[in-house]
This record gives sequence, structure tokens and C-alpha cells, in this order.
Amino acid sequence: MGVQARDQGRYLGGRPPYGYRLVDAGPHPNRIHAQWGRRLHRLDPDPVTAPHVRWIFARRLAGASTAGIARDLNERHVPSPSAHDPERNTHRIGTVWTLRTVAEILANPRYTGRQVWNRQRTEHHETVPGDKRASLGRTRTRNPRSAWAISREPTHPALVSDSDFLAAQQVNSVAVPDNGAVRAYLLTGLVICRLCGRRLEAHWVHGRAGYRCRHGRSSARADCQPARGVYWAEGRIVEQLLYQLIYAGELPFLADGVGLVAYLRGRRLAIVCGPRSLELEPMDREKQVTPTAAVPRRDDSGGG
Repeated sequence: MGVQARDQGRYLGGRPPYGYRLVDAGPHPNRIHAQWGRRLHRLDPDPVTAPHVRWIFARRLAGASTAGIARDLNERHVPSPSAHDPERNTHRIGTVWTLRTVAEILANPRYTGRQVWNRQRTEHHETVPGDKRASLGRTRTRNPRSAWAISREPTHPALVSDSDFLAAQQVNSVAVPDNGAVRAYLLTGLVICRLCGRRLEAHWVHGRAGYRCRHGRSSARADCQPARGVYWAEGRIVEQLLYQLIYAGELPFLADGVGLVAYLRGRRLAIVCGPRSLELEPMDREKQVTPTAAVPRRDDSGGG
């Protein structure tokens, strides 16, 4: 199948990517299969969805973030891939654009007109080895790019040029300081907003690291409201948690911020921040949290 995709550019089945539809490509090259009535198919631009794919790439090349692109699509009421073709997406319940949906489109080389195979693999968990009928379920895992089989020549009409596709992969919406300084944030990925459940955004202000909620400003949802008043300086978070955990005997007396982060990651704990309180909550694989104990501020007069 890798040879068929790479050398022959053959379409090997599966759902067509958003922006394309399947059209007839003539009789099957295998004589036996052709006698059975099987025919080849190829991808052709969908007149309804192809313009949206081109627009997504144009917005990305203009520097827009994936969240901003998804939010604009939702505000314009553009049907998402699962909403546009529900018969082929019966396993999906979401009907809105998400960051992941936009990111998947931007990373799919099929939009350059080339055929791609082996982007992901399916692993079956059988109770009887080799018997997929005795499977307990299956998981899909993304293969590394080095394992992909990409056709050497274009096989169907492209929705984006090779140069624009490569340029879109290099777009980085993360702000870089003008002076090129490297800024370290100890609590990256550990700080969550109590009001909306989203991770706080790292923020450098007044020469120190801090974390703030950007819900409503970076969300893909068009109807979300900004979570106001949730801002914490990194030093204040570390101070509050060290005080509580050292007092409880969970950390040694001379523990510092690095030791605190190791303690939280080792126990899969997240720091959930409200306007004036901190909470330590366990984090599961889906990055959800369940409230446990609150850690109130010792000084309620400050803002962070």
C-alpha cells in the first residue's frame, strides 16, 4: 500500500478529507477486480467546502492563530467537517469548529494535491491474540512523519500550493520578546482557571512571570465570556503553596519552586486559580480536574 500511494498515487480508501469529494477515476487496474465491477476513485475539490479550506490557509499565512480561525468559522456559521457530512461522521457528536480540527487541516499534506498513506495506525486490544472479533476496543495513534507515504507527483487538484503549505507549517502565533530574551515559566501546564476550566496563559509583566485567564479572547467558541479578575503572579503561587505544603509536612522546609513543580507533577496535581484562592486538584488523562481542598490567600487585599 505504501508503494501504491508513493509511486502510483492511488487513493486507498477512507473518508475524503474536508474540502474534497470522491469521483470516479476509471476501471480498477487489476483485471480480476475490474471484472467484479470495482473502480478506482480519486479526490476532487468539493465546491461547498473547498473555499473554506483555502480561506483557512490564507488566514494562517496572515498570522492568525488556530483558535482565531476556529472562532471566525463558528461566528460565520460555517458547518464543521462532522456537521457537513454527518453520515460519514456518525462517531462524532461535535458540530462546531475546534482548535484541533483547524490544526489537522493545516497539517494535512493532501491539500497540496498529493496522496498520503500511513498517517496513523489502529491498535486492536484483543483478548485472543490475532482475533479482532475478541477486541476490547481500539486506539488510533499518529505515526511520525518519517513513516508517512506521500506520492511523488500530484494526484488530484491542490487546494494550496506546496510553498504556501510549507509556509503555513512555520507560522508561530506565540509571541517572542523583542530583545530575544528567553523567559522561563515554572508552572506551565499546571495552572487552571477555576471559573472556566481552561489553562491560564503565561504572561510576563513588570519583569516577572505571571498567569492570566484569556477565556473569551483565545477560545474557539464564539459565545464564551471572558473570565475576569483571574491573574496570579508566579512568585505568589509558589509562596502560597510552599507555605501550605511545608506546614502540612508534604515538602521539606528548604523546598523551592523546582521542588514544588516536581511534587505536583509526580502526583498529577493541578493548581486551580480563582480570583482570590488556589486549589490543588488531581488531573486525569483528559486534563479534567475534580475539586478537593482549597488554599485561601493569606492576604485577601492583594490582586496577585
